[in-house]
Amino acid sequence: MSKTYYAILGVTPWASEIDIRRAYRDLSKLYHPDTTQLPKDEAVEIFRQINEAYAMLSNADRRSDYDRRIQFSRFQYTVNKTPKNLQTNDDDGLPSERPLSGGELFALMLIGATLVACLVLVVLVAWLRGDRLFPEAIAPISTFWLYFP
Repeated sequence: MSKTYYAILGVTPWASEIDIRRAYRDLSKLYHPDTTQLPKDEAVEIFRQINEAYAMLSNADRRSDYDRRIQFSRFQYTVNKTPKNLQTNDDDGLPSERPLSGGELFALMLIGATLVACLVLVVLVAWLRGDRLFPEAIAPISTFWLYFP
């Protein structure tokens, strides 16, 4: 056999079961002997190869045996560069804890600087207008009883 089952179905060895099923359905519709424009013998041979590939790759045990036979390992190419203490997965599979990136830190710094600048501007405008720092509406409670005995 010159082509692997993955090549016959047109998927990569990292393809999920759903991708394999989808590729099989598309190819079986395209090359089914009753619906294709190819000669009958050629269509039967291609359809047989597609069915054989799907039968092998759709079963997890047969697929792992086949992967060993063609000397493919899904695990030799994966490298986890994130330390385990920085990333934990919730039920949704998204990381819940990670360090902030430089852009995120810069955005937080801009937000903080904007807040401080707004507070300084409010105090400066109030001082220039001559407003009191504590108007009588928020005077201390001890002076409240002077007005209402």
